[in-house]
Amino acid sequence: MTQNKRTGFLGAGNMATALIKGIIESGLYSPDMINAYDNDSEKLKSIYETYHVKGMQTNRDLVKACNIIILAVKPQVMSDVLEEIKDDITEGHIVISIAAGIKIEKIQSFLGKDVPVIRVMPNTPALIQRGVSAVAAGEAVSTDQMNTAIEILKAVGVAFTVDEKMMDAVTAVSGSGPGFVFKIMECFVDATRKQGFDEETAVKMVVQTFLGSSMLAESSDLSLSELRKMVTSPGGTTEAGLNFLGSNKVGELIDGIIVTAKDKSIELGKK
Repeated sequence: MTQNKRTGFLGAGNMATALIKGIIESGLYSPDMINAYDNDSEKLKSIYETYHVKGMQTNRDLVKACNIIILAVKPQVMSDVLEEIKDDITEGHIVISIAAGIKIEKIQSFLGKDVPVIRVMPNTPALIQRGVSAVAAGEAVSTDQMNTAIEILKAVGVAFTVDEKMMDAVTAVSGSGPGFVFKIMECFVDATRKQGFDEETAVKMVVQTFLGSSMLAESSDLSLSELRKMVTSPGGTTEAGLNFLGSNKVGELIDGIIVTAKDKSIELGKK
């Protein structure tokens, strides 16, 4: 059973912390079944003090102690990390990578083609167990191993499987998406303040508007287009604002954001 397997986080940054928090709060694992390693000792100290997750002395110690290895390091240092741990990884491990742009083939070129490697793109709303994660399996991954990965990710939100060729697009949409949404929210707050509202009121108005709209979209059987039409009266204020959006080609702008982020993911995967 998954619960009998020790999970190690190689890297203790924001996403690793989000996953650790969700796993523990969901009850999937207890803190004593999780270990972490990071070359930043302050991050390990913080994880221990907050979640009682024990840090390891080296990444090799982590690999030796754990059955499930979650690669949560930056894409730029992935090759160095894989080189360090390759002699300690066996076919009995499950390796789960959450590094943007890094292909399964590259990981297996270091660890061996028979090592089960799963590639995941989660996002930061996992911090509040509202994340979305796309999961792609390497050829050596069994159904049970895939279910183990999905079980971990479902502890922090929703998870779905994709073909690996879609991962760069997933990275752009849901992986990077929260950053784009936050920037749009910042712009809404700035525009609201220009209408005479103070910062606190503007933030509350904007956050609750985005939150309420998202929750309505999630709970409704209506399409996004139908929900938009519900609030758009002919000749009204919403229609006027939407016409302004259309005339300024906001759809093309969003397309450009996604394509740019996707291209960057592809670039990172080549390094």
